[in-house]
Amino acid sequence: MIAPALIAAGAQATKVGQHAAAAPSMFGAVFALLAVLALIVGLGWLLKRMPGSGFKPAEGLRIVASLNVGAKERVVVVDVNGEHLLLGVTAGGINTLHRLPEPLPTPEPARMPDLKNLPNFAQLLQQRLRKDK
Repeated sequence: MIAPALIAAGAQATKVGQHAAAAPSMFGAVFALLAVLALIVGLGWLLKRMPGSGFKPAEGLRIVASLNVGAKERVVVVDVNGEHLLLGVTAGGINTLHRLPEPLPTPEPARMPDLKNLPNFAQLLQQRLRKDK
């Protein structure tokens, strides 16, 4: 008795997904991607020009050298209008450790190693294996 009523109700039911929106076309997907990228670039440009943003480097102030001495502790040499200060930076604050009488020497620029004068890897491996025996 219930079965004929269910069959009659099923005949009048609409198909599943009939009212669902169609899948976006490739053009729509590319347009949405470009819109999101344009929004990111636009917000970055706006943040850069807003007063108080942290993107602009301070004039007359630059970090000359930095050395980690702990998990959250560093020693930093800062150039402030030609005067070098040695600062201790911790999670709790920043302390002036020393005023340097003269600026630090500029470090040598990093150079690429000479790849032509490297030792032969096979020979190094054979020497290492002979030492272990």
